[in-house]
Order: sequence, then structure tokens, then C-alpha cells
Amino acid sequence: MRFRPRLPRPRTLRARLIVGLVVLLAVSCAAVGVAAVVELNGFLTSRLDEQLTQAGSRFPASLEHGGTLPDDHDGDEGGDTRRQATGTFGARLVDGSVTNAAVVRPTGTRNVPLSDDDVKHLAALPADGRGHSVDLSALDGYRVVASRGKDGDVLITGLPLEPVEAPVHRLELVAAVVFGLALTLTGVAGALWVRWSLRPLSRVADTATRVSELPLASGEVALPPRAPESDPRSEVGRVAGAFNRMLGHVEDALTKRHASEERLRSFAADASHELRTPVATVRGHAELALLHPDPVPPEITRALERIAAESARMGAMVDDLLLLARLDAGRPLERLPVDLTRLVLDAVTDARAAGSDHRWTLELPAEPVTVIGDDHRLHQVLANLLTNARVHTPVGTEVTVSLETDDGTAVLRVIDDGPGVPDDIRPGVFERFTRADRRRTEAPGGGAGLGLSIVAAVVEAHGGSVSLESVPGATAFTVRLSSG
Repeated sequence: MRFRPRLPRPRTLRARLIVGLVVLLAVSCAAVGVAAVVELNGFLTSRLDEQLTQAGSRFPASLEHGGTLPDDHDGDEGGDTRRQATGTFGARLVDGSVTNAAVVRPTGTRNVPLSDDDVKHLAALPADGRGHSVDLSALDGYRVVASRGKDGDVLITGLPLEPVEAPVHRLELVAAVVFGLALTLTGVAGALWVRWSLRPLSRVADTATRVSELPLASGEVALPPRAPESDPRSEVGRVAGAFNRMLGHVEDALTKRHASEERLRSFAADASHELRTPVATVRGHAELALLHPDPVPPEITRALERIAAESARMGAMVDDLLLLARLDAGRPLERLPVDLTRLVLDAVTDARAAGSDHRWTLELPAEPVTVIGDDHRLHQVLANLLTNARVHTPVGTEVTVSLETDDGTAVLRVIDDGPGVPDDIRPGVFERFTRADRRRTEAPGGGAGLGLSIVAAVVEAHGGSVSLESVPGATAFTVRLSSG
């Protein structure tokens, strides 16, 4: 397979416009130059043909007599040179063979040696009295005319093409230099002009780039100033105007979305705060009724126990919602040194006590790992990750908790060899109210789907990140925090 080099194509609009302008100008210059050269060549050639017509066949006819024509010979050797320009060529052909061939020189005539090819070319000339161009081996380019002689021979008269070729070649050189300079100047001027003309479009692109770098996913967003608009009748002006109108629509939508989020966040915070008291009251009354010394029917006891348990569950859910509302509102967390190694030890100890039917493994570095953050909230992150691993894996699952540092970052991993996170759950696993059981059954111990969303929110509030990698037999939650 042969490799065919491809010419580089301009990628930017500016480059395409400049290249297109230069190419069009080059085509125009080439067309003008070719037309001028062809016209000049035709004009000079016709003038040369006129000179040949005026010269007639006097000189080649004189070659038949060796320059001895009576009354019109001036003593030159080989032919009659009167009124013949220097360089005039004459030849006499009889039956396709050249009998005489000479050229006029300032000092007289000189015989011209002709090659076989020269003879063939001369013999092939039609005796029509019209000019034809030939290349003779001893004389270069000539314009010749063939005509019939009185003796049945063919007389050929020619003049050199140098008076035609020299001006034509000079015109070609001048045209090449002038058009080359014109293309160069036009390319530079066109580049400056296109750059100036596309400045509004460049400002639109700069504005679009700044918008693309804004965090539009959540929170209040302040869009950058609009792109300056130019003449609305121009293409660039219409693009800038349409882009600014689009930014206006986006800004309105973001403002409305932010206002809606604020109202929802405020409602969640207020509702969570207001629910804490009645939930605590219901739980307190249920526990108080269970402490009553008088005999209580078993059905009533069971009902009171369920009220107390569900009240406690609802209270935890309310606390989680209130925490998320505060984190959404940007409430600052504590920023103190936290011994992450100790937190991991405590959390795994609690998890081992709550899930003795699982196998728990610790992998800790030799030196304590310290981060800057909120001790209570980071403990909640660990507890939620371990609870998630315990609740959603079968009995006998091995859960490994590892802690290490990587280039100034504390890396915490919770890995289990359980069945893994379902594919349809994985993309939204850190979203609120996401549960592996889509039916949201009320099985004892079932969560509300807020645990991992709290993990993500707390880690993000600490300036860190959390990620999930899961395949059947290996699920890993990785938390990265800046080390203290």
C-alpha cells in the first residue's frame, strides 16, 4: 500500500478564510498572467508573420541560383540578402529534400547544416503561406512560411522567434514577481483584516469558555458579562446576539432552579427541625408506657415497643435530613486535627460488635494518619460505610478496611467480597433515598437511603472525594481526604 501524503487542512475559521482569500487571489493572478502572456505572444507572433509575408520568398528563391540573379545581386555568397533582416532563414526543398539552406548574417549568408529531423519537419510544413513554429537544431526556434516556387519546388522563409520569446519571458518574470508580492501582501493584510473582523466571535468564544468552567450543577451561579454585540445585520453580530440571549435564558433558569432549591432546602431544614420534638415526644411516651408497673397485655406491649423503635428510626432519619440541609446550606464544619487511625479503629470495633457474623479485617499504616476536619462527622462517614457493607452483604462476607497516605492525601477504603452493587443502582448510589430494594419495604433495619448521600456530602464538605468500584465479589468505596 503506497503512502500518499496529505496536505494539512486549516482547522480554524480564520485560517480557512485567509487560505480561501489567498487561493482565490492566486487563481485570479494566474488567470490574468496567463491571459496577458498568451495575448502578448499572439500579438508578437502575428507581427512576425506579417514580416514574413512582406519578405516573401525572395531569399530562398535566390538560393537556387547561388546568388547570381541578374540585376538584383549585391555580391553576397549563397543568396540575395537585399532587404532581408539579419537572421532570416531560407531553404529550398525539391521532392521533400533540402537542396539549399542558409541564414542571413551581418557579413553575408551562411549555409545551415540540417539534421534528418530538421529536414522531416521542414518537408512536413504545408505550403499554405501561413506561419508555423519550428525548432532547428542549429538555429533554435524559428517562425517559418512555406510557399510553392515557380519550378515546382517549395521555398521556406523564416525569422527567429527570439524577438517574440524574449518579451514574453520577461513578462512572465515580471508577472511572477508582481503577483508573488501581491499574494504576500494580500495574505498579511487579509490575516489582519480577518482577525479584526472576527474579534467579536473570539469574545463570544472566550465568554463561552468561561461559562463552561462554572460549576452549574448546584448553588447560585453568577454568569460572566455578556459577549459584546456588533452589527446585528452581520453574521458575527447575529451569533453574538443569539449567544447572549441563550445566556439570558440559562441565567433565568439557573436563578429559578436555585430559588427552588433554596425553598426545598429551607423546607427540609424547617420540617426536620419541627419534627424532632414530636418524634422525641412520641418515643418518650412509648418508653414511659413500657415502664408502667401495672400488667399490660402482650399486644399492647408489642405495639409500644414498635412505636418506640419506629420513633427512634424516624428520629435518626430526621437528624440525617437536618444534617443534609445544613450541609447544603454551606454550614461550616469544625476544622480541627482528627486522628483518622483512631476513628477507623473505633468504627471497626463498633461494626464488629454489631455484625459478628461478618469477618472484619484492618489494614493500617505504622504511623497515625491525621486530617483536618470534623471528628464527629468523619466518624459518621466511617459508620455509614461499614453499616452499608454489613447490611447489604450476606453472612460470612469479609469486609476489609484499609487506610494509607498517598502524596499528602489520606486514602480510606472499605472493601467487601459480597455480591456487588446492582448496575441500575450504581450511577445514583450517592444520591438521596437511593436503596438497593426499590420497593422500600419496611423490613426491620432497613434504611431510608440517606447513608451514602451523607457520606458524599460530608466528604465533599471536607474538600475530599468518594468513589465506588463494584463487580460481583469485590466492592470498594474509596474516600480521599487531604492529610493534616
